[in-house]
Amino acid sequence: MKEGLFGGTFNPLHNGHIKVITHVKKAFAIDRIHLIPSAVPPHKPIENLAPARDRLEMIQKTVASIPGLCASDLEIRRTGPSFTIDTVTQFINTTDHDTDPYFILGTDAFFDMDTWKQTCEIFEKTNIIIMTRAGERRKLRDIADFLASQVPCNYDFDRASMTFSHPELKAVHLCNPPEIQISSTAIRHRVKNNQSIDSLVPEPVENIIIKKGLYL
Repeated sequence: MKEGLFGGTFNPLHNGHIKVITHVKKAFAIDRIHLIPSAVPPHKPIENLAPARDRLEMIQKTVASIPGLCASDLEIRRTGPSFTIDTVTQFINTTDHDTDPYFILGTDAFFDMDTWKQTCEIFEKTNIIIMTRAGERRKLRDIADFLASQVPCNYDFDRASMTFSHPELKAVHLCNPPEIQISSTAIRHRVKNNQSIDSLVPEPVENIIIKKGLYL
């Protein structure tokens, strides 16, 4: 069974998140994708970060009506910073042995992986899907060079499948989802300035933001 892991602050969850993740799910025939809000992001400032339980509730109520997507409180239940290697390891240890994990992230996060905890072990434990953007400056060579800097043996790239393969590590796949023009930062700014966000976020997210007075 293919299981996707899509982490982030989701501060707040917005329509762009849902659009790209449903594209990835279909493109890779992933059975289920877990949206995992981080409790304590180790690489992001936490100013104006909504409580973790509120961000989790936004996801839970949104994905309840979307087949194949689910919310995970895995990082919220764990104390301390939300390191990816810990999340991946805990997920693998608590799922069936035939589970094939796919960790999903954008290019900005991918190129920051050299600052992450136990980076090489992430490549050992899970397939990776990099969501690239159309017209992105960073080319395939940049990705290949970065991979070579993180693991002892170079990956081989298959252009037909847009996949980097390794004799011992998990595969790294490239995916080009639809471009989105929505950001959580812009949404928080609109909330603070009493501007409408109903076209930018799922209805349950807007309801929770209003009910709990978030981002004011």
